[in-house]
Amino acid sequence: MRGRQIFTTQRARELRASQTSAEALLWRRLRNRALLGFKFVRQAPIGPYFIDFLCREETLVIEIDGATHSTEAELAYDARRETFLRGAGFRILRGSNDDVFHNMTGALDAILATIEKRHSL
Repeated sequence: MRGRQIFTTQRARELRASQTSAEALLWRRLRNRALLGFKFVRQAPIGPYFIDFLCREETLVIEIDGATHSTEAELAYDARRETFLRGAGFRILRGSNDDVFHNMTGALDAILATIEKRHSL
């Protein structure tokens, strides 16, 4: 088990070091509890997957998609991943690089609306 943990930690570090510019831009707005005090982490492992951003206290996964995620194979992978994450009790919010680059306020509002929706149920 320890070997898997070391691999997982190493892989998460690699992913954080090679984040996309959209992920880096959004991370600046989420880190250090900058979004209304909610704690986010990036490249968090959940089962066999690594999540772009995760707010554990809100069981919220945020995925920022680039130009990929459009082929049949990519869509099938995303569907399997979402099924796993939802089965583990997580809510998933997907955004695009374009959302982050051109409408950061809207992207942050979508995150807050998703969090608020959980509290209004």
